[in-house]
Amino acid sequence: MAPPAEECWPEASTEAVKAANPVIAGFHPDPSLCRVGEDFYLVCSSFEYWPALPVFRSRDLVHWSQVGNAIDRPGQLDLTPVPSSLGITAPTIRHHDGRFWLACSVLGLGPGAGGLGSFQFVITADDPAGPWSDPVPVRLPGIDPDLTWDDEGNCWFTYYGIRQARIDAVSGAVLSEPVRQWSGSPGAQAPEAPHLFRRGRYWYLMIAEGGTERGHSVAVARGPSPAGPFEPCPHNPILTHRGLAHGIQNTGHADMVELEDGSWWMVLLAVRPRGMTPRFHVLGRETFLTRVSWEDDWPVVDLVAEELDGPELEPCPWPAPPARHDFAGGLAPQLVSVRQRRPEDVKVDGGRLVLAGGKDDLDGRLPTFVGRRQTDHHCRVSAQLQAAEGAVGLGVRMDERHHVEVVLEAGRLRARARIGPLCQELGSTPAPSGAVQLAIETRAASGWSAGPDTVALGYLDGGAMISLGELDGRYLSTEVAGGFTGRVAGVFSAGGPAQVDWLEYRGID
Repeated sequence: MAPPAEECWPEASTEAVKAANPVIAGFHPDPSLCRVGEDFYLVCSSFEYWPALPVFRSRDLVHWSQVGNAIDRPGQLDLTPVPSSLGITAPTIRHHDGRFWLACSVLGLGPGAGGLGSFQFVITADDPAGPWSDPVPVRLPGIDPDLTWDDEGNCWFTYYGIRQARIDAVSGAVLSEPVRQWSGSPGAQAPEAPHLFRRGRYWYLMIAEGGTERGHSVAVARGPSPAGPFEPCPHNPILTHRGLAHGIQNTGHADMVELEDGSWWMVLLAVRPRGMTPRFHVLGRETFLTRVSWEDDWPVVDLVAEELDGPELEPCPWPAPPARHDFAGGLAPQLVSVRQRRPEDVKVDGGRLVLAGGKDDLDGRLPTFVGRRQTDHHCRVSAQLQAAEGAVGLGVRMDERHHVEVVLEAGRLRARARIGPLCQELGSTPAPSGAVQLAIETRAASGWSAGPDTVALGYLDGGAMISLGELDGRYLSTEVAGGFTGRVAGVFSAGGPAQVDWLEYRGID
């Protein structure tokens, strides 16, 4: 299942692991995890980005390496119709009967509540690195599905609301009428993200509530079986940072895991807002880790710290993703496109990335784009590009209406920003001859009314950044753009083919 140990795990030291939150930085929301022997596996939501459902592996809950994407074949799912910040949402990963099972939903396909529509499905794999099966539909309307099996082998499918039905996880057949279960604290909005797990004599139903903004929280109930009846914890919510003077906010959408030593840990999403009120988060919702203890058979969850003592496991850091993608080995699993990636549009040839360049630029729904999540508040992303027939550029994207880019077109370099209906050129200059190195930096902002950062757009000359224009980073934040994703930075082409020699990302915190 896993690669040979010498390829995965460097020689471990005997020192305790010091965990720096988030444990998976950048736009990696809605984490779900399971343990198989010594290894942990985790998946996150990916919304409109393709390939979808990033899959991670760890041996210490602190260092995670992306081993693949569960949705990576065009025949598995068609995401081209979904709006931005919808699509692949809220997965659950479990290991049962020798296989990995992943339940998930696609939001924004076809008619449904609010005109959005949803599609819930199950996929399976022998190896979490893939390949994963084609989706098996579960014909229940909703999102945020959870899978669990009781001692009799019954599979329980629990989803947003909070509703639950018994299903055949192999065929997707619904075997019982959905029943409304405990749906959280009285009056709390958006009961979502259910996860069922067992500890001792109790089954626990853990949910998120309060909405995924500053009021986000985690609540729990327990009962004698996966079907309840459930009694709520008298100390709900068991985790929230609302109202706290804390640099980590919006804590919720959690999953738990028990270690071999009997200790328990929680992964969850949260954000790190910056700048002037209402404070802005730009990296999206990230994956954090915190410790769980137990009192009177109820979970007691630590507040989410920026640093904490990790689980008492051997530290096993994976090799970090390359800072520079030179494409000699193809496309790394961290590199994503918007809604689709057709082989005729995006390919690697002779160690270069070749972008066909369709009619859409970053304003369009289907740009020819390859990028990666921004994972540091202050960073530089750069790329070396060859002159193209149309336009080729480097951009940072929130969605079609909120993005910035530096574009090489008709012999000039142009820095542009799209904020809602407004598109502004921030600066331009004649392009140098030969290959061009474009760059975008996010830098610290200053002043009492400052935003979360300053975004500078330009090019490299002898390694030095030459800025063509700057923008307040709040305009590329969730608080301005809305939605559920974070910044994604990468290269794109429009109107003709283009070649990219390399794409580089470096944090400069």
